[in-house]
Amino acid sequence: MELFHSSMHLLSHHSSFMSPGTDFLLQPIFIRGFSGSLHLLLLFVLLVSWLWKKFKVGDGGGAPKEGSRNGTALYYRHTLICCLAVSALSVGFCLFNYFSWNKQVWSEEKLVTLFDLAIRTLSWGAVFVYLHSHFSSCDEPKFPFLLRVWWGFYFSLSCYCLVVDIVLYQKHVALPVQSLVSDAAFLVSALFFIYVGFIGSKEGRDTLLEEPLLNGSRDSSVGNTAESNKSTGDATVKIPFSNAGIFSILTFSWMSPLIAVGNKKTLDLEDVPELDKGDSVVGSFPVFRNKLESERGALSRVTTLHLVKALIFSAWREILLTAFFVLLYTMASYVGPYLIDTFVQYLYGRREFEYEGYALVSAFLVAKLVECLSRRHRIFRLQQIGVRIRAVLVAMIYNKGLTLSCQSKQCHTSGEIINYISVDVERIGDFTWYMHDPWMVVLQVVLALLILYKNLGLAVIATLVSTIVVMLANVPLGKLQEKFQDKLMESKDRRMKATSEILRNMRIVKLQAWEMKFLSKIIDLRKTETGWLRKFVYTSAMTTFVFWGAPTFVSVVTFLTCMLLGIPLESGKILSALATFRILQEPIYNLPDTISMIAQTKVSLDRIASFLSLDELKPDVVENLPRGSSDTAIEILDANFSWELSSPNPTLKDINLKVSHGMKFAVCGTVGSGKSSLLSCILGEVPKISGTLTLCGTKAYVSQSPWIQSGKIEQNILFGKEMDRERYEGVLEACSLKKDLEILSFGDQTVIGERGINLSGGQKQRIQIARALYQDADIYLFDDPFSAVDAHTGSHLFKECLMGLLSSKTVIYVTHQVEFLPAADIVLVMKDGKITQAGKFNDILNSGTDFMDLVGAHNEALSALDSVGVGPVEITSISKEDNNSASTTGAVQKVDNRDVQDSKIDDLGVPKGQLVQEEEREKGKVGFSVYWKYITTAYGGALVPFILLAQILFQLFQIGSNYWMAWATPVSADVKPTVTSSVLIIVYVALAVGSSFCILFRSLLLSTAGYKTATIVFNKMHLCIFRAPMSFFDATPSGRILNRASTDQNAVDMNISNQIGAFAFSMIQLLGIIAMMSQVAWQVFIIFIPVITACVWYQQYYIPSARELARLVGVCKAPVIQHFAETISGSTTIRSFDQESRFRDTNMKLMDGYGRPKFYTAGAMEWLCFRLDVLSSITFAFFLIFLISVPEGVIYPGIAGLAVTYGLNLNMLQTWVIWNLCNMENKIISVERILQYTTSIPSEPPLVIDSKRPDHSWPSQGKVDMHDLQVRYAPHMPLVLRGLTCSFPGGMKTGIVGRTGSGKSTLIQTLFRIVDPAAGRILIDGIDISSIGLHDLRSRLSIIPQDPTMFEGTVRSNLDPLEEYTDEQIWEALDKCQLGDEVRKKQGKLDSAVSENGENWSMGQRQLVCLGRVLLKKSKVLVLDEATASVDTATDNLIQQTLRHHFSDCTVITIAHRITSVLDSDMVLLLSHGLIEECDSPARLLENESSSFAQLVAEYTMRSNSTFE
Repeated sequence: MELFHSSMHLLSHHSSFMSPGTDFLLQPIFIRGFSGSLHLLLLFVLLVSWLWKKFKVGDGGGAPKEGSRNGTALYYRHTLICCLAVSALSVGFCLFNYFSWNKQVWSEEKLVTLFDLAIRTLSWGAVFVYLHSHFSSCDEPKFPFLLRVWWGFYFSLSCYCLVVDIVLYQKHVALPVQSLVSDAAFLVSALFFIYVGFIGSKEGRDTLLEEPLLNGSRDSSVGNTAESNKSTGDATVKIPFSNAGIFSILTFSWMSPLIAVGNKKTLDLEDVPELDKGDSVVGSFPVFRNKLESERGALSRVTTLHLVKALIFSAWREILLTAFFVLLYTMASYVGPYLIDTFVQYLYGRREFEYEGYALVSAFLVAKLVECLSRRHRIFRLQQIGVRIRAVLVAMIYNKGLTLSCQSKQCHTSGEIINYISVDVERIGDFTWYMHDPWMVVLQVVLALLILYKNLGLAVIATLVSTIVVMLANVPLGKLQEKFQDKLMESKDRRMKATSEILRNMRIVKLQAWEMKFLSKIIDLRKTETGWLRKFVYTSAMTTFVFWGAPTFVSVVTFLTCMLLGIPLESGKILSALATFRILQEPIYNLPDTISMIAQTKVSLDRIASFLSLDELKPDVVENLPRGSSDTAIEILDANFSWELSSPNPTLKDINLKVSHGMKFAVCGTVGSGKSSLLSCILGEVPKISGTLTLCGTKAYVSQSPWIQSGKIEQNILFGKEMDRERYEGVLEACSLKKDLEILSFGDQTVIGERGINLSGGQKQRIQIARALYQDADIYLFDDPFSAVDAHTGSHLFKECLMGLLSSKTVIYVTHQVEFLPAADIVLVMKDGKITQAGKFNDILNSGTDFMDLVGAHNEALSALDSVGVGPVEITSISKEDNNSASTTGAVQKVDNRDVQDSKIDDLGVPKGQLVQEEEREKGKVGFSVYWKYITTAYGGALVPFILLAQILFQLFQIGSNYWMAWATPVSADVKPTVTSSVLIIVYVALAVGSSFCILFRSLLLSTAGYKTATIVFNKMHLCIFRAPMSFFDATPSGRILNRASTDQNAVDMNISNQIGAFAFSMIQLLGIIAMMSQVAWQVFIIFIPVITACVWYQQYYIPSARELARLVGVCKAPVIQHFAETISGSTTIRSFDQESRFRDTNMKLMDGYGRPKFYTAGAMEWLCFRLDVLSSITFAFFLIFLISVPEGVIYPGIAGLAVTYGLNLNMLQTWVIWNLCNMENKIISVERILQYTTSIPSEPPLVIDSKRPDHSWPSQGKVDMHDLQVRYAPHMPLVLRGLTCSFPGGMKTGIVGRTGSGKSTLIQTLFRIVDPAAGRILIDGIDISSIGLHDLRSRLSIIPQDPTMFEGTVRSNLDPLEEYTDEQIWEALDKCQLGDEVRKKQGKLDSAVSENGENWSMGQRQLVCLGRVLLKKSKVLVLDEATASVDTATDNLIQQTLRHHFSDCTVITIAHRITSVLDSDMVLLLSHGLIEECDSPARLLENESSSFAQLVAEYTMRSNSTFE
């Protein structure tokens, strides 16, 4: 008040010597009056304009058009906010002046000033309303002309006011400070209005990005156009970040449209704008790859250093920019501590110059704003670098995975490689946060020491020494963390590898009742992992204790040194030191994280570098000649090939082969003779030891195990080619796929589950063949594609595909079916990796024993047909075949019609849906129940109160110790201390030690709770997954499950407990600071309440967008992992079709789809933090102005100074609270996703029902009865089995035959209760299988499945995973299945290694291992599901003999494509479209020539005797 009086007195005195003509121009009363009049005129014009529009224009305007804001002027929203801000400032100054002058005499000048501010408030409020109403119903690209004229006047007026202030100041006239501040603020707003009115409006037409953002995704065509433009390289596509102006970039306003959309609707991926080219993988990857290659030079190895250099080079501009921001931030953050002592002296009354208080407040405020801007931009840019680094690393790993050699693949399984992407790349991306911390710590320590030297002199040496001691204390902890992290990652790899393999083979695991055994295997691997996790989290807890205690330790040592050296401790200097220590806390707090992160990142970089150094397929194995340049399609000269180069025995020896264009070569031989390896070597997959291999033309390959991509059937067949409808239809016809597609609800648009899970084996194989045919290649390689289909379909495929569509092509086909050999131009016979015979079928028939053995076995099988009297049927059926199978087709036609009708009835009122649905994503706010479940999982939440209590006590001790130092030390050297130095230090040390122990207690409890919760959550999720029905695995791509088991579980292991803790702790700290500041000046609540309200409003406005962006990050990551897993498993097929570049492009698109929400999540976070920082800076400024405004002596300077030191951290802490809250919401989504699997996955029926346990000897007879059995795979899908009633007598052999898709495999799945019947029941020995436990049922039945499965491990673990048998029994089983000699040859015998999926065993050998399993189990009921499809006829006969001998008294149910496999059965069941068409003994069925079984046998016989020539 005194200041105001003196200024008014001086101004009136000064006016006496001004010239009479011009003095009024400098009078405040004139300026305020003139300003008020202009604003009144503006108000009047706006009112008239509104009335004119209301009464004259009337209703003529009509409704505004949809999306009419497309052309709205640039900075429309900012202008609205600025108008509102000017109005708010005016009312603020008006109220401030009113209360300031309330107790004084009112003069004309004061009244005019208040009038001016009141009219300003109203007029700018009116401008806001006018703009809002005008622009919501019009699409003008510029602001109205009159409004821009007014802004011109307003700018002139604001300049005039400030110039007058400067003139008066130079004439030494004191002015009220509020007058100066208001004039400066109004000029800043006027500058903005001039910019948007006259400069910005020129660019305002078409802010391309805002259009789809503001209108959500209403007009998706706009987004699609933008995307297509982007893909064609159209430069007009705008991206918010790269096209934002400087003001928008500084304030993160370019994020506002996206956040606005997220506030109105749930964000989807199409709402998220594209990435800038520099941040997308398409733009950044070539730069990274080229740099890495130039760094590596001629070296084949990629070192960690090469990788780091290439990563730095790919983002060097952003790294330098962030380094500048770090420098700016560090300098600005030390302005506060530097000035604290001066501020305390000022409050004490020691003033250097007249306006020192305002100068100090301005310095504090400017430093805060610079600190805020540089911090926000540093964090955002570092995350931008993280997005780029993740993208390029994933692309690099993907490309490497696509070119890995077979040996390298065996070293690194798909599970491990998935970990590289899901964990290691993420960690390296997260490291960007810590990138500058090492040198920033040095800079902060140096600046801190300089400030401390200024205040405390030589005591700074003690500070330096104690800081170094603290940092050195971290070295052993850092090393331990690195070691534990390394071990943790290794154990995580092993677990993920096992999980991936089990998920892939879940069907066989369930059929064999092994799920609990394999679950215990995963739990055991997890136990090893949690052993290292426990060590890691407790080491982290110790590190936290050391460094939270570090600032207290440093301050205690420093103050003790001051006392010993006799350096006087004054409150100002103490506070300056405390503020410096508090800022020093940030690098010291972050140092353990930084060191831990450096250690973790180094481990991850080493792992990725070693992976990138693995051997690739050698490009020189195959010499490719241009199409049409040679008459020879394939030529191999004196070549030796070996899968293992170190092995003394090559896989393929002395291969000489010449194949001319258009020739058909057949390859045959016994199991393991090298047939598949021969095709692999032609593809360039097998390392070449010597010789030459030349190919001329394009190639297509059909593998023995079908590789099907998840996606539509059409996409699988086209495989990257353009649609040619005529050719496509021809291929479908040739592959017998048309009928299958008619049955499927969505036809060729049906989405196939992962690995073709919702298709039968035959359908998968035919889609694979269709894919090859559609490619129209020159050379076709078929690896026994007819084994998975029935006799009729096999004949059709051979005739239509190989002999029809491919009649002019070069074809090499491997087959076990002798009947397909005569059609070949040349037959190759292989044995032990050599081509033992080659020539025409008839020529080689008598020239060697190997081929004679194969043909002899085939003839032996055919003789079985004669023994049951096939003769006459054969002739009639052949004649029927010649007449286009009239009667058979008629029968099938009738069934088809009935099937279609039935399926229509089944589908009435039931929505049709694809098997594989989009990944479910929770929407809206993360429920409190998720947090509650998480925090009460460990010990029922009993530790939570103790953790909070420890933090509250820590905060009290911290504030108490600092309060004690501020209160007990004198303000200056000439003031007598309140207490002695020894008491001062003893109390301080006691409080400091107390706070340190609270932190230790808190850290240990938090680590314990987090570790315990992670373990419980893991066990629950995996139990639910392993107990899920097979339908869950059919419909859920394994990528989704693996994502939860790796990324989400990793977040629960390492982050979430710390994140929830950080939120609670920062909240407690913030409340402590507010309490401290309020204790000094309760008036601070006047500004605190509206600022906190604004902060909460901003947070609520922001969180819907942030939450959905975080969920999108989770949802967009699974496709990347799934696509990667599919690519690794199908890399041979992809390479054989030369489709690598298309798959790389798909990976890049998926990676950018993941990078987009990641990038905009970072932008949204900084958008919020910037606004919170500004609001807290306003609070701090208000607090400082209040402190310098109160009369001297009202507030104790030391305590006021303490409040200011805490206030310096206010903006950071306020932002930290909201940031932690938002981050916690984002991270808790991992818990939410895991809880989805623990609560919403349906469970299979119980494994064991104690009250219904069957007798140990059950089934003793093996009689199987079915009553009206109806089965469907899902409630919305049609019936597959439609009322089967039949009986399989005990101890007899029953063969089940039928065309592909007739329901054979479904019947077997129902027998094992993989699918439960919709109606009807199955009885085994009189017991309803639905009434007993699944484990009791499945463990008593045996099966040799269609797809032979082996797990990584040993021969022993594959035959006896439950460890129930002795070595003697295992050897006996191996000998019975003809594998004993093969295993004895191996070095490890029963402990010989089996690689992932049994890749180091041939398909036939794997099938024999499956036979070995059932021989060990000796069940009374044995099921053979097309068990001999992958073996040659001789091995098939051998298997049949073994089964006849060892299972003579068992019920054997056989599904077979080879009719010979079921001819010796006691009974044959023929299925057609889910119904039993025929059921009788084979002999009786064959007596009836018109029976469907007789037709099948006739087809098989005809095919076997035919040469297909």
